[in-house]
Amino acid sequence: LLFPVSNLCGKCRPRDTDLLQPSLNFLYWSLHQTTPCSQQRAVAVLLSNVSLLELLQKVLECTWLRSPPSEPAYLSSEDALLCSGWLLVASLLLYQHRYNTEVHQTLSLDLTEVLNAVIFRKKKPILLLVSIMQFLRAVLRQNFSSSLLVIVGQNTAQGATQPQPPSPQDAALYPLAMWQVFSLVVSLQNLLVHKDLVLSQAVVACLETLVEYLYVKNQDVALHVASQPWHRFLLFTLLNGGQKSFLQPEVLRLMALFLRYQSSNIISQKEISQILQEAAEANLAELPEATSRALHLFLCQV
Repeated sequence: LLFPVSNLCGKCRPRDTDLLQPSLNFLYWSLHQTTPCSQQRAVAVLLSNVSLLELLQKVLECTWLRSPPSEPAYLSSEDALLCSGWLLVASLLLYQHRYNTEVHQTLSLDLTEVLNAVIFRKKKPILLLVSIMQFLRAVLRQNFSSSLLVIVGQNTAQGATQPQPPSPQDAALYPLAMWQVFSLVVSLQNLLVHKDLVLSQAVVACLETLVEYLYVKNQDVALHVASQPWHRFLLFTLLNGGQKSFLQPEVLRLMALFLRYQSSNIISQKEISQILQEAAEANLAELPEATSRALHLFLCQV
């Protein structure tokens, strides 16, 4: 079925949402819900379809070309198609790298536009933000070096009218700039305050991947980002709800992240002891799967 469905997608236009959205979903799940052997073949089939990749290019570009909806929580058919497109491309990036699959057509994206889609959200629905963050994680994990993706656009100093020579920090973080990193971190922090489970999981995962990327590029920058005092205020905000327990997935993963990068000004021995005490008193068999995984990660980091 991959052949006719992918060929059908290649003949469509981005506005053919009723046909494209379920078709892209089918391609996405075909990649994820199959055996490793079949998965490798599926990736090869999709990456050999030039028309499909050209369509995906057009779909992704619609993210910043269309006007934002009046209601941010409302997921229109156009937004649903964008979600499917970003998730499918993120998966293709992941599996193309894993299997070193031949690429017949590259995708070209402006990194500044992608980052601005998250930094300046403009009432984007939560699921669309989650989908774009999945894509960001994929390119960060691959160090922006995927043979499937070409990053275009020049970084300039924020607000500058003429391109400026990059600072040593910007040069080390290329193609990211320092102001983009801090803007993205602040935006991710603000998204966490929404306390939406799906959004929180995506935000923390994106923050983890971003700091890992920064640590490889410039350890001082990574440690500086991880030790921002605003993180501590964020933790207090997350704990200041109906459920004050530390045993929340996003809280545990953030704590593990701060422990990993030795941010002692963010997490203290007192908080570590409180988490260990709550874990000792909890019925571990009844914890949600996301909480169990986050607790395991935290304990391993301790």
